[in-house]
Amino acid sequence: MWSYILKRLLLMIPTLLGVLTVTFIVIQFVPGGPVEQAVHELRRNNAEGGAPFGLRAHTGVDAQQVAQLKALYGFDKPPLERYGLMLKRFSQFDLGQSYFRHQSVWSLIVSKLPVSISIGLWTFFLTYLISIPLGIAKAVRNGSRFDIATSLIVLIGYAIPGFVLGVLLLVLFGGGSFLQLFPLRNLVSDNWDQLSIGGKILDYLWHITLPIVASVVGSFAVVTMLTKNAFLDEIRKQYVLTARAKGLSERRVLWKHIFRNALLPLVVGFPAAFIGAFFTGSLLIETLFSLDGLGLLSYESVMRRDYPVVLGTLYLFTLIGLVTKLISDLCYVWVDPRIQFEQLER
Repeated sequence: MWSYILKRLLLMIPTLLGVLTVTFIVIQFVPGGPVEQAVHELRRNNAEGGAPFGLRAHTGVDAQQVAQLKALYGFDKPPLERYGLMLKRFSQFDLGQSYFRHQSVWSLIVSKLPVSISIGLWTFFLTYLISIPLGIAKAVRNGSRFDIATSLIVLIGYAIPGFVLGVLLLVLFGGGSFLQLFPLRNLVSDNWDQLSIGGKILDYLWHITLPIVASVVGSFAVVTMLTKNAFLDEIRKQYVLTARAKGLSERRVLWKHIFRNALLPLVVGFPAAFIGAFFTGSLLIETLFSLDGLGLLSYESVMRRDYPVVLGTLYLFTLIGLVTKLISDLCYVWVDPRIQFEQLER
């Protein structure tokens, strides 16, 4: 086992290097970088009578000011040197400083986590708490009216994009054309600090209802149908027929013999789904409901060419994804002893 874990950890290094190298190379050819944007802002402020970054105001932007901007953002160094400095920082888990927000990338990520955690964890728990029992019920009643009706409902929900459903919910319940039952923005009210503990909980749930509904509805179909098909595969196996022939009740056969084997694919996916809940905030949902999370941070960083944030978050998320995949493989072996590490290496 330890040799397998060591091999996987060593394989993460070239994967991380590959992702960072490709992204770094692409950045070198993308127009409108931070220096160009700062020059544009400087010219605009010069025309308005101000000058950012502590630079002198002139009617134009001279070569000395451009050189100051390049030194400010580190673009006065050759690309290979900047690439080496980036790898050195990342090896020490130093993600750098944002160009435009004047904060460390770590502090930015931490400040945006509450929103993404709220959306992700609620989506994760509600999806599994509803979809797994529903999938089991559909497998037991396979082909019935209940099975057909619920399949139609979850597939319709899957077909509706989350942001479209979000717009519909805002129109219906967010003070659009009909009712104003829920707030339009933020996770909490402005007076949240003044509320009691019970009031804070109710206020938080009041704000999070519409974003969670918009996020979670489309997630039901995949987990529900995966659960149903997994249970149907197990129900048709020989050991289930043998258990029934011995006179065991359907309930005992289902929960004692089928349940563990059928849930194996879902249990293996738990680590990735749970960890992903922290970092998979929907950009469109966050934008639609004015929630300042990681999705919105990533989008704004790309648009403003805030390269330390882009590269830092990419490095962090890639590393977490690789570690989570390793944990998923280890869970597979832990749940099913028949699986050996030698088989995973093939």
